[in-house]
Amino acid sequence: MPTSPAEVHWHCLAAAQVAHELDTDTVTGLSETEVASRLERYGPNAIQEHAQRSVFHTLIAQFSDFMILVLIGAAVVSGIIGDLADTISIIVIVVLNAVIGFVQEYRAQRAIAALQKMAAVSAQVVRDGQARQIAASELVPGDVVVMEAGNIVPADLRLLETAHCKINEAALTGESETSDKDTHALDNADLPLGERSNLAFKGTIMTYGRARAVTVATGMQTEIGRIAALLEADGETLTPLQKRLAQFGKRLALVILAICALMFAVGLLRGEEPLLMFLTAVSLAVAAIPEALPAVVTISLAFGAHRMVRENALIRRLPAVETLGSVTWICSDKTGTLTQNRMRVEEIYADSKLMPITDLPHENEPFANLLRALALSNDAQQKSAGSDNTDEIIGDPTEVALFQAAAEAGYEKSELKKQWPRVMEAPFDSERKRMSTVHEHDGAFIAYTKGGPENVLPLCDNMLTSDGLVTVDRDAVLAKAEEMATAGLRVLAIAYRNWTALPATDEAAHIEQSLTLLGLAGLHDPPRAEAARAIQMCKTAGITPVMITGDHPATARAIATQLGIFEADGRVVTGQELRRMPDHAFEKQIHDIRVYARVDPAQKIRIVRALQEAGECVAMTGDGVNDAPALKRADIGVAMGKVGTDVAREASSLVLLDDNFATIVSAVRAGRRIYDNIRKFIRYTMTSNSGEILTIVLAPFLGLPIPLLPIHILWINLVTDGLPGLALASEPAEKNVMNQPPRPPDEGVFAHGMWQHMIWVGLLMAGVCLSIQAWALNAGSEHWQTMVFTVLTLSQIGQVLALRSEDQSLFSLGLFTNKPLLGAVVLTIILQMATIYVPQLNPIFRTTPLPPFELALCLAASSIVFIAVEVHKWTLRRTGGNTARNHHAAP
Repeated sequence: MPTSPAEVHWHCLAAAQVAHELDTDTVTGLSETEVASRLERYGPNAIQEHAQRSVFHTLIAQFSDFMILVLIGAAVVSGIIGDLADTISIIVIVVLNAVIGFVQEYRAQRAIAALQKMAAVSAQVVRDGQARQIAASELVPGDVVVMEAGNIVPADLRLLETAHCKINEAALTGESETSDKDTHALDNADLPLGERSNLAFKGTIMTYGRARAVTVATGMQTEIGRIAALLEADGETLTPLQKRLAQFGKRLALVILAICALMFAVGLLRGEEPLLMFLTAVSLAVAAIPEALPAVVTISLAFGAHRMVRENALIRRLPAVETLGSVTWICSDKTGTLTQNRMRVEEIYADSKLMPITDLPHENEPFANLLRALALSNDAQQKSAGSDNTDEIIGDPTEVALFQAAAEAGYEKSELKKQWPRVMEAPFDSERKRMSTVHEHDGAFIAYTKGGPENVLPLCDNMLTSDGLVTVDRDAVLAKAEEMATAGLRVLAIAYRNWTALPATDEAAHIEQSLTLLGLAGLHDPPRAEAARAIQMCKTAGITPVMITGDHPATARAIATQLGIFEADGRVVTGQELRRMPDHAFEKQIHDIRVYARVDPAQKIRIVRALQEAGECVAMTGDGVNDAPALKRADIGVAMGKVGTDVAREASSLVLLDDNFATIVSAVRAGRRIYDNIRKFIRYTMTSNSGEILTIVLAPFLGLPIPLLPIHILWINLVTDGLPGLALASEPAEKNVMNQPPRPPDEGVFAHGMWQHMIWVGLLMAGVCLSIQAWALNAGSEHWQTMVFTVLTLSQIGQVLALRSEDQSLFSLGLFTNKPLLGAVVLTIILQMATIYVPQLNPIFRTTPLPPFELALCLAASSIVFIAVEVHKWTLRRTGGNTARNHHAAP
């Protein structure tokens, strides 16, 4: 085997030479032992990216904020010329705050890495003679790879077998036209990449056909690896919410710095100690400037997305979590998403009779030929029995159903293909909506074609009956197909043509002509039990569900009616009607259409665009190669995790691991919850900060001394903004979260009265603290500063409990429904009491133990904020005036 596989001109070698050079078997593949050896030798099949920030750098970054550095510097100066204990205390609190930030960021990075690993491209390989699915990063030179339409080519491959293989190499060559691929060795070693027709390159897309290939280069040795410098990932991108908060934070920081400068100046004019005032001003700036808001959003989104995996929703792009709460229309495929994807042939129409599949006279014509067609013109495969002695049939659910129907009638594919081997095929594509295979038998050939009745019948001249060939009555057969479809069956037409010699070309147009109709197969795919409930939940949540399917309109209408998608005032539109409909007419009708039938994947883009131009936020499902543009165009592209292609998954922002419509609705619910919790955190943090600023800034203007020391400000920031604030991310969804309309995508995070809340609650908090300070000073209490410190801390704790819901009382929610928050609250109270009553902490925090009466007064005063917020929510419930929950108007 060559030292570097990239050194060989693989396109110039015959398949046998390639296998010899790579020391591999093109039938059984490599052994696992050899794979392990080569993986160690060549490394993982991955493009090297910029190294992730190390744990050490993540920790150091917590101290990179300018104001924190100023605070540490000021504290050090203070220690040198004054009290070293204060300096140590301030630095310890800053370090503790940084550690909490580091732990949260590190956990978020791990959560995001786990999501990326789950979303990684996979590859089907043959090892030790067994086909298996592996992560593409595990491929090694010499691995035998099997691909089909929709796969992303996982490495540089030399093609061994192809069937109508076409690959889009635009990512590598810039050419938009697909390249036809074959297996023939080429003569010219210097051919450009786009002309190496027997190679498939990593990162390109297989758009048509099937192929078997051997891996010739992996990782940085691939063609795309050689130009990896052109593919370097951009820096870490921010979500829209993070960008808005970052801009807001910069503006607010300037305001806070101006306030702190004013406070410093006023303090100097009053004769306060300059260094103390400087430390106080800087401490307040550090505590109040919301520089961590974008990071909090990342943490919340990452943890939320990680939890969504448990509900079978894999988020591929974090901004999708924000967008989920704004979805107004869900355009869903039918098969497998709204239905169980457990196809079964129920009825057969042949010989002018409609009968159950179990009653077929399967030894007579045309039934024998029809059942043989079901078995042979089929890509489903039977996997050998496992430990439970049951055979598994793998493949497209429709083809599995046809395979099973034939087998149950005694037509076993494994036996038939020995007598009728496949020698040619025209694979299914979304334009023809047909599939044809050619088989040899006793020196002659027969072509079987299957597809939608309206796509096969125009190609049929005759129909085979028990009396022989008769002229096909297309209208009568189509009427029977309509009748079967109205009963909710998916209908396929099956036809054939005898050939005396192998067709001269494998072009579909040549094979699929002058056919003879064998009959119709009606397949039933029952709706998912949970789909109807999910659709009703969508409607309650202000989301319109729409079915998009390639099935017959009557089948689609029947299933949509069962599920509650289609109602009396709705419309069913076919792809043919949509094609003839001008844009302006479509835009007028789009809000009335509930079912799209016989739709091409390309038409999905038109549907998405029309809905978006009408102001809707659209989620669109898809699983095929041609669905990718629509998935990319949609606000939320939803790919199937089980049956979806690599291309569809790469284009999507959400992958359904169970291919279930109900999972989309669960994801919308989770998205709304996550966004609500981010709003609660911001509301809590900003209100607490405004309370702190107003308390300190207003005191001098009221003739009161500065109420808090720098260490008090930093401590409050540590124990209230830290654990309790972040525990809000664990808050369960509001009870009525799916009873509300979607949130407009351009809605500001501070909409629906958040600004007003921040101001009036901040003023109330400051008023309570300053009132306690004034009372204590007038009463001659030496504990006035400890009392203000305690009241401000506990007022914020009361506020975080009240803000668990925007309209529901804490008492209706229950204390124990958010245990992380309850634990954080209890811990904060214990720590605050420790700063007052643990003698060793008194000199550090400059506190004094409070007598019972003053403690009781502090507890009573700090509960005022909690009571006021609860009363405010009560009035909103009484008057129906909660704008945050009752409507979602743009700010």
